[in-house]
Amino acid sequence: QVQLVESGGGLVQAGESLRLSCEASGSTFGVTAMGWFRQAPGKQRELVAIQSNNGQTTVGESAKGRFAISRDIAKNTVYLQMNGLKVGDSAVYYCYMQRSLSHGLQSTWGQGTQVTVDS
Repeated sequence: QVQLVESGGGLVQAGESLRLSCEASGSTFGVTAMGWFRQAPGKQRELVAIQSNNGQTTVGESAKGRFAISRDIAKNTVYLQMNGLKVGDSAVYYCYMQRSLSHGLQSTWGQGTQVTVDS
């Protein structure tokens, strides 16, 4: 099994920055991508950013120009640098991992870390 542990969330003022980290442990073979999603109350979970092992990155519309994803593949760690935070960025941020296994693709989620942006 794989465990994902997020850290770095908290309460900040609008315009400030935060850096989220997510470290994977356990059976991490077959990893093909890691990234971040978020979910605000009453809304669907949405993509923030995801990066594959070959460096291909997809960034959600709300994050473009403000957030940056990076990975340390050797450490199975993914980071999310969030700049210029807005009240609308308040949500629970979930770490995500995709693995390619013999029976197909497997997704794993972290427990989530709360980000609250105050005006």
